[in-house]
Amino acid sequence: MPEMTSRERFQCMCAHRDADRVPIIDGPWGATIERWQREGMPKDANYVDFFGLDKVAGIGVDTSPRYPARTIEETDEYRIYTSPWGVTFKNWKHAASTPEYLDFTVTNPDQWRDAKARMTPTRDRVDWESLKKNYPVWREKGHWIVANGWFGFDITHSWFVGTERVLMALIEEPEWCREMFEHELDMNIALFDMIWDAGYTFDCFRWPDDMGYKLNQFFSLRVYRDVLKPVHKRAVEWAHRKGIPAHLHSCGDVRPLVPELVEIGIDGLNPLEVKAGMDPLALKRDYGDRLLLHGGINALLYESLDAIEAEMRRLVPTLKQNGGYILSSDHSVPSSMSMENFRRFVQLGKELGGY
Repeated sequence: MPEMTSRERFQCMCAHRDADRVPIIDGPWGATIERWQREGMPKDANYVDFFGLDKVAGIGVDTSPRYPARTIEETDEYRIYTSPWGVTFKNWKHAASTPEYLDFTVTNPDQWRDAKARMTPTRDRVDWESLKKNYPVWREKGHWIVANGWFGFDITHSWFVGTERVLMALIEEPEWCREMFEHELDMNIALFDMIWDAGYTFDCFRWPDDMGYKLNQFFSLRVYRDVLKPVHKRAVEWAHRKGIPAHLHSCGDVRPLVPELVEIGIDGLNPLEVKAGMDPLALKRDYGDRLLLHGGINALLYESLDAIEAEMRRLVPTLKQNGGYILSSDHSVPSSMSMENFRRFVQLGKELGGY
């Protein structure tokens, strides 16, 4: 089969058809990039091009309340700063980790109403100059162009209001949570409609909404159905009206939620986090004709080349059947994986993922 562009490969996978091979993408932590640079990757190199991964371009928009962003403290090891979402973070510069959340501006419905008044979909929330410059190049080179949504439970608890606070509110003040989730989605839809109507069409709508952790979920099926599922359903319907797939990133063990996601028409799911309890082969067996699977290669094995090769040989030949698969780790590439081992990962992925 002739070599395809990345866009053509993704289109085949979304349609559950064979391609020349499965797409291969991944996201290394900053500490992983630093390791690869120490091992020989040029500092000015784009790791996607350096390793021959598939080309994905993302379009983002600013949906925040636009609180002042400033640095409070910075050392060689870490930075403490505030975000446009009103959150104070401590971020370690050379460690592969999520930020530490120190403080939140929005902690109750009254403060939410103040924030909501600041969240209006104006044209200056889109980087039009970047689109004008980069979009023609993306299309010419066959990139898969993704509109990156930013709404829902995960965004609200971790980047906006606080985890314990939102978990309590899901039970005690569900209408407050629903209002936040809905307005966040309203912002996304309004801004991405502006972009689409200006001629910058995209191939997929994707958003992160982590709903699980190791062997469990953050909330019950009842809470999902009552509060969050209607928001997800509306996002899917909006994408489908544009004729594009809707893909959900949800870390952790989300097995009980998968039938709900399929029911509302979610087209793709990642990262299929094995270390949390997800089983890629069971998902392929039960939902592979309706759900594009993305990920599922256990990042805990990345320290051993023999272990990762064995896992890829076990999974990829089945997951690629009849299309519907994107090869990557089950979250991100950890700094335990050397440059040469990742090069072998990509090479083997192209061999095993070929049709």
